[in-house]
Amino acid sequence: QVQLVESGGGLVQAGGSLRLSCATSGRTFSRYAMGWFRQAPGKEREIVARITWSRGSTDYADSVKGRFTISRDSAKNTVFLQMNSLKPEDTAVYYCAAQSRAALPEYDYWGQGTQVTVSS
Repeated sequence: QVQLVESGGGLVQAGGSLRLSCATSGRTFSRYAMGWFRQAPGKEREIVARITWSRGSTDYADSVKGRFTISRDSAKNTVFLQMNSLKPEDTAVYYCAAQSRAALPEYDYWGQGTQVTVSS
């Protein structure tokens, strides 16, 4: 089994920053990409950012472009989400997910989520 554990969430004022981490452990997993998703109360889950594991190519939701940065540390099997200029509408539970090529476009494994709350 593969485990994903997120950390780094919390309460921050609008305009502030947070850095989320997602550590992977368990059996060897040939990942193609990692993604960060979020789900706010009463809303559907949406993808925030995605990074391909081997090349490091990135994609972002329009709502976070220029404010969020996804990165990875391949040696530590960890993916990060640097969130700057946070807005109240960024408040959500943030999840990381791992994707194999075989699972495209779905994701194979999910973390338990970390709460991000941005106060106005």
